[in-house]
Amino acid sequence: MLRKQIQSSIITSVGYETIKSLLEVEFTSGEVFQYFNVPLETYSGLIKAKSHGEFFNEFIKEQYEFRKLEKEM
Repeated sequence: MLRKQIQSSIITSVGYETIKSLLEVEFTSGEVFQYFNVPLETYSGLIKAKSHGEFFNEFIKEQYEFRKLEKEM
């Protein structure tokens, strides 16, 4: 999935697959997580947020099922 770089102290990039409603978040730690059944409006809100980290923590972090992706070797 292609991710868009964003300016945040905790998030490096985010991507979204409309068909699957799948949000992918790369954190500054290098970890990548996928969040399931995330509405397009929530992804748009994250992209437009003044503070991406605050938006993520309030509206995504504990709101959606997720999985951590393994690092590619």
